[in-house]
Amino acid sequence: MSDILRRGRLSSTPDEDMLNFTSSMSADKWIFEADILVDMAHTVMLHEQGIIKENDCSSILAGLLKIREEGIEKLDHSYEDIHISLESRLIDMVGEDTGGRMHSGRSRNDEVATCIRIRLRDELLSLMEELSGLRNTLLERASENTETLMPGFTHLQHAQPTTFAHHLVAHSDAIGRDIERVISAFSRVNKSPLGSAAFASTGFDLNRDRTCSLLGFDALLGNSMDAVSTRDFLIESASVMSNIMVNLSKMAEEIIIWSSSEFSFVELDDMYASTSSIMPQKKNPDSAELVRGKAGTVIGSLMALLSLCKALPLSYNRDLQEATPNMWRAVETTRSAVRITKGMIATMNVNTESMAEKSILGFTTATELADTMVRTGGIPFRTAHQIVGVLARGDGNPTLADVDAVAKDVIGETLSSRGLTEEMVKEALDPVLNINRRSITGGPAPSEMEKAINSRLEELEGTRASISELNAGIEESLTVLYGIVEKYTGNNA
Repeated sequence: MSDILRRGRLSSTPDEDMLNFTSSMSADKWIFEADILVDMAHTVMLHEQGIIKENDCSSILAGLLKIREEGIEKLDHSYEDIHISLESRLIDMVGEDTGGRMHSGRSRNDEVATCIRIRLRDELLSLMEELSGLRNTLLERASENTETLMPGFTHLQHAQPTTFAHHLVAHSDAIGRDIERVISAFSRVNKSPLGSAAFASTGFDLNRDRTCSLLGFDALLGNSMDAVSTRDFLIESASVMSNIMVNLSKMAEEIIIWSSSEFSFVELDDMYASTSSIMPQKKNPDSAELVRGKAGTVIGSLMALLSLCKALPLSYNRDLQEATPNMWRAVETTRSAVRITKGMIATMNVNTESMAEKSILGFTTATELADTMVRTGGIPFRTAHQIVGVLARGDGNPTLADVDAVAKDVIGETLSSRGLTEEMVKEALDPVLNINRRSITGGPAPSEMEKAINSRLEELEGTRASISELNAGIEESLTVLYGIVEKYTGNNA
């Protein structure tokens, strides 16, 4: 038997159906490069600890470089996973007496857990950068629209006038929290399980701190049983991505609504739209619809991960093989959705005239009129609410005479007798003055929005610096590893 795993304990080879059922090779393409890194770091450490000889270390490292150069396509895909296929290829190249020593003190359990963490941390770093790009785009478009009137909504009903900048900064803040969640999840992903072996560690005198450092991890997972069996870092990452997709889906839903003829607030660039196969006049917001739909894919991946990990006894179980395809599906979908959303928002045309026209439909200035009655007439807000509620049955453009007529019925006197003037009523009904009055922190007044946008851009600059530091720390560690590999092999890794 050529299978280096089955030739001992097992006496027969599985048929094709069984091989397909148990194989993880289709998903393992994600961790091919990570597996090479793990093998290199483990081999270097084995030699430094005196477990393997220098010539064996050099031959193994040279073989690993060759395998990396050849790519995953050259490996034998009839094996059940990338780890055995790679090790088998190495043994074919350098012989079992040398290549067979690479796996000393290691199990596939700690190996695969390490590979997944390496690949996932890279994906999280890229996601952080892409989210930062999306947030920057939202803030740039907001800075162009601090005075662009639009109706604000609750229950999708016209509520109060606001600005497009106010709306975009709201989405920017949600994305900002998403970035914080990704960074937080990264801190728990970037921990090394390597050296835990199957679950009970090993009798070999391994230096776990050394491989942790060479691979750019921040810390070790302390308990070997927990290290190989936990997939909570996948659940957490998929949960963060589900939250991102929910936020992107909100934006997508608004873009879809705003693109309709009934709203005509925005028009997507042709790159992000399609047309009908039968109705030539159509311009459909397909990209936004797919972002909205793909949120379900990522949420489904999270549900699959939760179901897979529920009630698994310690330590490792083969069920966990099914976890990684769901993680990679969530990663791939989320990252692409972030990029597409950024593109849609950066290039869409904003119909400022339509937004302004509809900013006062549905008596959106009613709240300011009630507030003016409270400030000027000294009546309780709930009483003013009642008066304006009666006025709302009309055309949404009441005069002072209309206000006084209702007030007479409600409180027995006119509000003009308490100081309310026609000019005050007109100002309350003016959407621009409405917005300018809302200058407290978080409000839509242009002066407040300019400060808010600037503070968020400064915050984003700090976030990007933090992401660069995380990247630099990993790159620095891998540079050390590659330097050691080059020393032993004479090849530039």
